[in-house]
Amino acid sequence: MQWSWKMALSGGLRRCRQVLSWVPVLLIVLVVLWSYYAYVFELCLVLYLIFYHAIFVFFTWSYWKSIFTLPQQPNQKFHLSYTDKERYENEERPEIQKQMLIDMAKKLPVYTRTGSGAVRFCERCHLIKPDRCHHCSVCAMCVLKMDHHCPWVNNCIGFSNYKFFLQFLAYSVLYCLYIATTVFSYFIKYWRGELPSVRSKFHVLFLLFVACMFLVSLVILFGYHCWLVSRNKTTLEAFCTPVFTTGPQKNGFNLGFIRNIQQVFGNNKKFWLIPIGSSPGDGHSFPMRSMNESQNPLLANEESWEDEEDSRGYPEVSSSFAVETET
Repeated sequence: MQWSWKMALSGGLRRCRQVLSWVPVLLIVLVVLWSYYAYVFELCLVLYLIFYHAIFVFFTWSYWKSIFTLPQQPNQKFHLSYTDKERYENEERPEIQKQMLIDMAKKLPVYTRTGSGAVRFCERCHLIKPDRCHHCSVCAMCVLKMDHHCPWVNNCIGFSNYKFFLQFLAYSVLYCLYIATTVFSYFIKYWRGELPSVRSKFHVLFLLFVACMFLVSLVILFGYHCWLVSRNKTTLEAFCTPVFTTGPQKNGFNLGFIRNIQQVFGNNKKFWLIPIGSSPGDGHSFPMRSMNESQNPLLANEESWEDEEDSRGYPEVSSSFAVETET
């Protein structure tokens, strides 16, 4: 009886947390809907409405894709079989467990390790983690190429939706900038007392204030993620240097500026601005710098240049979004 009561309480708390996790998304939706109403119906700036709606469509489209594109999980071949799982759990000697994982990982395209050099294994999901995969404690799953868990989209940002998240940031910046610049002249009229309508005064004042407030934070966040893309890093990799079989390499996935961009947006440039999936690969394995240096010796020199740039003052700025560390 006591056990069933605890289970019911745990389930109720879990559902409450799931409901509350949608509050930030609801807040953003309400702000966007109000801005649309104020701009289109209250101010009715006819000359600006065509471009406004074009930006609005891409903004809402990318936001929708960021929210409802499910995080991609490792496929079945990375999970332990029932027999291997039984052997692993029944083995009490850590060194034997470690060797068992090494033997299993030899059959998989896995090149990253833990800080101690062991195979990256998730005790919760019972799988060998692919490169750049991490366990998200909020989503309770391992996510391919996990970047961070974002409360503003109530979703884990990773391989399947990182492109959409970047586009959401870009179109958010453009949306706020467009509103701020087109409303500013009406704000001057409000300041001079030339706006007769009290309702128009309210909407002009708050449209400009909200647009500028969000614009500042979004520009910083978007700039940070642009820097990450240019180095082919995730937020987690910027905080914790990836460890390969050969040792730690903070630029282990850096393939050069153009190829780094293609790793997120794909090779076809006509899809770069459209919120549709175009990222290459399956998220389980990625080209590495060490495998490309033999084909392009300039990459080896580029790493030393980047180290010099970092030492001159290119800080790894922390994201304003929550970052979930791996278990």
